[in-house]
Amino acid sequence: MPAATNGQAFLLNPNAPEGPTRFPQARSISANSRTIYISGIASILPDGTVAGNEEGQVPDVRKQTMTILNTIDDIIKGASDGEGGIHNLIDAVVYLTEMERDYSGMNEEWNKVFASRMVAPARATIGVKDLPDPRFVVEIKGVAVISE
Repeated sequence: MPAATNGQAFLLNPNAPEGPTRFPQARSISANSRTIYISGIASILPDGTVAGNEEGQVPDVRKQTMTILNTIDDIIKGASDGEGGIHNLIDAVVYLTEMERDYSGMNEEWNKVFASRMVAPARATIGVKDLPDPRFVVEIKGVAVISE
């Protein structure tokens, strides 16, 4: 099976059904690559507003997640001179302030970008008390590799 743009997926049980959560247990890459480390990214828009944060409403984790994934795609494209994008992500950490409320919504948006465990990065999802701004309910950091 050929490697995806983010290296080779390792699945402890490759015959297990995909299920609602898509990520492999690990990803491996060759030595001929460039690594991009992405800082924790929140859903801040270019105009300084926060996506998914309507006054008087519960923040929308789906909008925030999609905004973050789009921003990470832009970061990887920019840092790689257009050679890579979100599908070069090999590892990600997702921070949620309300795990019980927001995990499934975050995961639904994640699965729109990553269609299977074979192409998704390795991932950890961690519940946290706070993020730097009370309008944020999700933050994602990651590592991408670009083949040279």
